[in-house]
Amino acid sequence: MPIYVYQSITPEKSCGLCASSFERFQSFSEATLTECPECHAPIHRIIQPVGMRVGKKHLLTDDNVKKHGFTKLVNEGGGKFRKI
Repeated sequence: MPIYVYQSITPEKSCGLCASSFERFQSFSEATLTECPECHAPIHRIIQPVGMRVGKKHLLTDDNVKKHGFTKLVNEGGGKFRKI
């Protein structure tokens, strides 16, 4: 389940929970929260960057890509690609 971050729209009229920000575990099918669960102040969801990292560069080597049946194309500029 993803974690969503919410924050008050009007921090001066909010409680300690929503004044800065708070997190909620919610499924994709659940509706977005529109008010703080404690003080009922209007809130909005803050879009967070996705934390992705590719830590195994050896998986993307030319030999490994070819061994698994994929084709790698290298951009040579000017709209031309070379197949490896």
